[in-house]
Amino acid sequence: MMEMAPTVRKAEHVAQRLLDIIIKSDLAAGVSIGTEAELLEQFNVSRPTLRESLRVLESQGILELRPGPKGGIILRKPSIDMLTHALSVYLRIHKVPFIDVVRAREAIEPGLAAEAAVNGTEEDFAEMQASIDRMRAATDQETFVQENRVFHEVIARASGSRVLAAFWGTIRTLSDGTEYGVRFTSANQQHVIAAHEAILDACRTRDAGLAAQHMEQHVAALEKLVRKRYKDLTASPTRVFNKSASG
Repeated sequence: MMEMAPTVRKAEHVAQRLLDIIIKSDLAAGVSIGTEAELLEQFNVSRPTLRESLRVLESQGILELRPGPKGGIILRKPSIDMLTHALSVYLRIHKVPFIDVVRAREAIEPGLAAEAAVNGTEEDFAEMQASIDRMRAATDQETFVQENRVFHEVIARASGSRVLAAFWGTIRTLSDGTEYGVRFTSANQQHVIAAHEAILDACRTRDAGLAAQHMEQHVAALEKLVRKRYKDLTASPTRVFNKSASG
């Protein structure tokens, strides 16, 4: 097995030290963490080693390296897209099928709905209602699918659980059936709208158990649809999510 080059090992060490400093400094996203010259002096390493360490942190979504006179080494907040990409690569390499990702969503979303019923605000519920209204008025598949995502995003946010919401964000993207050719018929769309209304009603009455129950039935419908009309997807491998194409 080929040994890792000393420069790479040192760069990873510098990247970890720099990350520790960033975390302890509690810097805001968008600020510069210093110039290359300043960092070279601070860490006392060669230019190639420093640049490799910066590329490590850039690949993790922590830094943005902007060229030019108005550029610099800018701090960023890692996005859900970075997490989604990493998980999708892991699942693809381990040959985890798409249907397993769908089932993971079934395990996560009922809990989010229950928490949304407890922690959601009237503003959250108004957003859910507005999304349902837009779904009902949608005249094309793309608009309907987008509003379906919006409703579930509001549920995740209203739950107040940033950890579960992060897990959901990754799983939701990877379990998006439309990326595999799944389409909603008019009847499917009406079932989705009815399910969203039932979930919202439960949230408004602060019935966590009922909200979870309705959500469990709702997300399970996607698995049933796949198994009934898209049987080839049950064994289809999870696709690698391209974070650069996510917009």
